Amino acid sequence: MRALTLTIFAASLFALPAAAQEIVPDIDKGAKVYKKCVSCHMIGDGAKNRVGPQLNNIVGREIGAVADYKYSKAMVAYAETQKVWSEEALDAYLESPRKVVKGGRMAFAGLRKEKDRVNVIAYLKQAAK
Repeated sequence: MRALTLTIFAASLFALPAAAQEIVPDIDKGAKVYKKCVSCHMIGDGAKNRVGPQLNNIVGREIGAVADYKYSKAMVAYAETQKVWSEEALDAYLESPRKVVKGGRMAFAGLRKEKDRVNVIAYLKQAAK
């Protein structure tokens, strides 16, 4: 009976929904996902603003704080309610930019897969250091 209980318990661990399972960030995979961003955003040495602002040190940076970049009114309004690009704020924004910042200029539809968002945030955290 005890063996059956342990087997059922072990099987239930694998049946957890994806959201309950921890995703281990993979910087290399994040770099690949980031390729979707390069037409509008630069990161690293010499990064400049393009259609979107440069992303150096974005994690922990104040929202709407890149010098010489003209943010949309919607992003400025968002920055009044959400002060800093925390990992959680970035995750929500990257999942659905238009939902988080209604009326913003970001044309990108978003990253639907949680693992892609986790990986690209890990990449962003280390790429500009």
